[in-house]
Order: sequence, then structure tokens, then C-alpha cells
Amino acid sequence: MDQDQRSDPLYAVSPLDGRYADRTTPLAPYASEAGLMRARVRVEVEYLLALADLDATPLEIDDGQREELRGLYERFGPEDARLIKRIETQGYGEYDATNHDVKAIEYFVREGLPGGLDAEQWIHFGLTSEDVNNLAHRLLIGPAVEEVLVPAFRSVRDALVDLAHEHRGLPMLARTHGQPATPTTFGKEMAVYAARLGRALGRIRSATDGLSGKLAGASGTYAAHTVAYPDVDWRAFSREFVEELGLEHVPLTTQVNPCDDLAELFDSLRGANDVLLDLDRDMWLYVSDRYLGQDAVEGETGSSTMPHKVNPIDFENSEGNLSKANSDLTFLAGYVTKSRLQRDLSDSTVKRNVGAALAHCLIGYGKCEKGLEKVAPNERVMREELEENPEVIGEAVQTILRREGHTDAYERVKSLSRGRRTSLDDFRELFAELDVDERTREELMSLTPADYTGLASELVDDIDE
Repeated sequence: MDQDQRSDPLYAVSPLDGRYADRTTPLAPYASEAGLMRARVRVEVEYLLALADLDATPLEIDDGQREELRGLYERFGPEDARLIKRIETQGYGEYDATNHDVKAIEYFVREGLPGGLDAEQWIHFGLTSEDVNNLAHRLLIGPAVEEVLVPAFRSVRDALVDLAHEHRGLPMLARTHGQPATPTTFGKEMAVYAARLGRALGRIRSATDGLSGKLAGASGTYAAHTVAYPDVDWRAFSREFVEELGLEHVPLTTQVNPCDDLAELFDSLRGANDVLLDLDRDMWLYVSDRYLGQDAVEGETGSSTMPHKVNPIDFENSEGNLSKANSDLTFLAGYVTKSRLQRDLSDSTVKRNVGAALAHCLIGYGKCEKGLEKVAPNERVMREELEENPEVIGEAVQTILRREGHTDAYERVKSLSRGRRTSLDDFRELFAELDVDERTREELMSLTPADYTGLASELVDDIDE
């Protein structure tokens, strides 16, 4: 494969970097190898500055030098990433190939030290690679979720809120166990999903707020730090450093941060995706039942052989991508919390795939939103379905009769309607024979499926409660 093919999305191994590259681009700063490099540089630089702030160390870094050091990650670009990769795989200057990605970061920071600053020996002082990696990953995953996924997820919820309010009073036949059931409104059903997504967003926010980090050395004992400077309160230093990065501090670890926080975040995303998967399938069924129509896109082909078709492809694509995302998130949540004894390296390659799981989430959210933008309720079909299933007022009939003291109310309605087609005329014949007062008879006679929606319209206002 030549160089042009390597850079051509048509030759990408994964559709995330090929067919869907334009949709996953917003995650590149957080999920790419270059993004991880930048985050590692940030940790190394900030750690170096924190060491300089200790009275115990002879390291001194003035304001100008601090600004120049922070520029290593604040102005980090493609050429910097390529240099780090070269140090790792080929060698550079006085450095042989490290074959170690974090060591390459250390040497990159050395190369970027301001002139006159003697600090080479203080870069990565007392650290193990996991001290850098666990912090760097969370500095990427947290913002990826908060700044990319959450806004896309919220857009889906906003679309549902709009549909709920716009169609709050549109009556629709409900189905339980696939059978005609007590009517609802289309708006109320959309409100149910909007409310569920709101709660899911809360769980995601809680999980991102709880991301945590460690900085405690090769076995989590601060051994190297303590042997060098036994009088420094390294536990307090570590806590302050981690919290300054915006993370919670984990005081008790092995070499690795146990990653329970990441597992919680992955689980919260999986749960949110489950709500959307439920929505995707319901919308697909509504389209199939012709309750929903779809806008046809000019020039678009719905089927290679059936020209009339407008397929619910956006909901199908969303379902496929969210199912793939959830498979990955379930695997990640179960895997990253495990490490043999104090450390094994199997999680390193696994964590490099977090971005793929997030990318499938992002595609799924976007496709679901696009599907929602294209649908419109078919009021005529919905009302016809209601008229064709008058038996659904049976619940109302037997409830009113119970109120009036009829102990056999349920059985009478059951004998009329269960397992066979009925009409409103059949019900009205029953009403005419009933021993009830005229007010109750009129109440029964006025019942229609379209009007039997309870408080559905009002319930739309409960979305945000």
C-alpha cells in the first residue's frame, strides 16, 4: 500500500476512520494517539512545575520558563506528535528508539526545556508510566464525554421534547404485548423518552464528575519519592496535584488506578444508549405501522429495487452503532478494573480502544437525531387505528361500572370484547341494556377511543420533574 492509500479514508481498516470519519472527527483531539501524547506531555510538564514548587527540591523555574514549558502542550501540534513517535520507533538525536511511548514523552519534554533550565533529571522524577497514563486518559475521556457526547445526546433529548410538546394531544393507539391497548398520545410517548434521557444525562454527569487519578509510584507506595525526600508529605502532594488537574484523588492503589471510575462512566453511557436503543426500535415500529411518515430526501435511493421506499435507515443505523458501542462499553467496563497482582499491561492496548466505543456512541446519537428530524406523525392513520379498535374503551367501561357498584362489570365487558372484533355499536347496545342511571348511560355512550387518553397531554409537562 502506497502513502496515498494509507491516508485515503477509503482504505481505512475501521469505518470510524473511513466511511464515518466526518462524523467522528470531533473526538479526534481526545481519542487519537496524538491527543494522548499531548495529555501525557501536560501531566509531565505540570508535575515538573509542581516539583519546583516544593521547598525540598533545588529545582527553580521562573515565570517565563513556566510559560514556555506549558507551551509544549498548549501549542502541541502534528509535528510534535510526529517527533514523539520518531523518538519511540526510530530514535532521534542522542536518543535511541525507546520502544516505550511514555519514555518518548520524557525525552520530548527534555528537548523542549527552555534554554538555561537544568531540569532533565527532574522530568518523570519518581514516577511510573501508569502515574502519567492514568491521569492522561482521564484528562481526555472526561472532556470527550462532556464536550462531544453529552451535547449530541442532549440534542436528541431536545428533539424529543419538541415532539412531545408539539403533539401532546395527538391520540394514538397504544400496544401492550403487541396488542391494542388503552390509548395514549404521541406527545406523551415522546415525553417518556425525553424524561428517561434526562435521567440518563444526570448519571453520565455524575460519573464524569467522579473521574479519579493516582500518583503514587511503581507499587502505589510512594517508595521512590520517599527514599529521595523522606520529609516531604508526598500523600498531600499527590492529592493536591491530582485535584489541580480536576480529578478526584485515589489514595490507595497498586501501580494502577483501579479504574472503577471508568467502569462507572462506561456503564452510565451504556445505560443511556439502552434508552436510545429502545427509542430507535419503537420509532422503527411506528414507521412500519405508518404512524409516522418520513421526509424523502431529494435524489436519495431508499431501495435498489423498490423505488417507492423511504426506509427508516437513520434509526436502523443508530441501533447498529449503539449496539456496537454497548458491546464495547460492556467489555471495557469489565476489563479495565482487573489487573494481575500489582500490575499487568493487558489493559494498555484495551484502553486505546475507548475512543472507538465513544465514536460509535457519537454516530448513534447523530443518526437518531437525524431520524427524529425527518419524521412526522400521520394523524389520519392514527385516528383510523383508534376507530378500528373500539374494544380499547373496555377498560373505561368496566371501571365506570365498578364505580356504580356493578360487581360483574369486568366479566360483562370481557364476554363482549375478548378475542373477537367489536364495534362502538356493540358497546352501545350493551349500555342500553345496563341498569344504570341516565347520567351514567350518557357518560358511557360518549366514550370513544380517541378521547380516552386520560392525563396524557398534561403529563408532557412532567418531563423535567
